[in-house]
This record gives sequence, C-alpha cells and structure tokens, in this order.
Amino acid sequence: MKPFRQIRSILLGLSLILSCALASVSAHAGDNVVYHIDDAAAQATKGLRNIRNHLDVLPDTQITVVTHANGVDFLMEGAHDAKNSNIEYAPLVSALKARGVKFEVCEITLRNRNLKKEQFTFDADFTPSGVARIGELQFRQRYAYIKP
Repeated sequence: MKPFRQIRSILLGLSLILSCALASVSAHAGDNVVYHIDDAAAQATKGLRNIRNHLDVLPDTQITVVTHANGVDFLMEGAHDAKNSNIEYAPLVSALKARGVKFEVCEITLRNRNLKKEQFTFDADFTPSGVARIGELQFRQRYAYIKP
C-alpha cells in the first residue's frame, strides 16, 4: 500500500506543477493569427487596417500575413491602393513590421507571374507555397485564420 501512496503523491505533485506551468504560459502568451491575402485590390487596405486595429487592442498577438496570387501586389515596391492612389502601402507595411507583423510572399506565385524577389519591399519574406504555409500555421502552429 505504501508504494501506491508514493506514486499517487508524485502524480498529484506533477499534475499541480503542470497545471501551474500551463496557466502561466496561457496568461503571458498572446494569440497567433494568420491573415490570408490573395487579392490586394480588394483586401490590402482593409487587411492592413484590420491588423493595426487588432494590435491596438491585443498588442501581444503574433500576426503573420501570407500572400499569394494577386495578393502579393501590395508588397511590391511602389505599390498604392487601387482605389485611392494617396495610400502608399510601404509605410503601412513598415509600421506593422515594426510591431512584429511578418509578411510572407508565395514563391509559386513569383514563378507563375514571372516576378523577382527584388521587386518586393524589404519588409517581405518568402515562403515556398502560400497555401501550404497557411495550412501549416493553422494546423501545426494553431494560428487563427482571418481573411479580410
């Protein structure tokens, strides 16, 4: 009977330690969110505004913006809003990058559209496949999904 009590005490102690550790992590960790942009003309300005508002309310949120197809266009050098040419994307992207937002461009899109990495703002990173990256972030890394 004595070994059973020792094992039970050890298991209860480990359970308590694990519970405290999980509570500590969840209390200090922000949310993880992936924003999916595949049409810059329709989504870029709205998406960048949504991300800014998101961070204003929840500044600890880890945000990754994954772009593919026509969604990559707003990350190209000199890109402007299609409806309002006064809105230049580079300063908006840079400001969000300074707040920890990651911007990723699909390399399959680059090949399909004959685009070069040099055509994109220095704030953009590249991923082999935009849709595969979104799936990875959602499934493996438990990111919430938002499509503006």
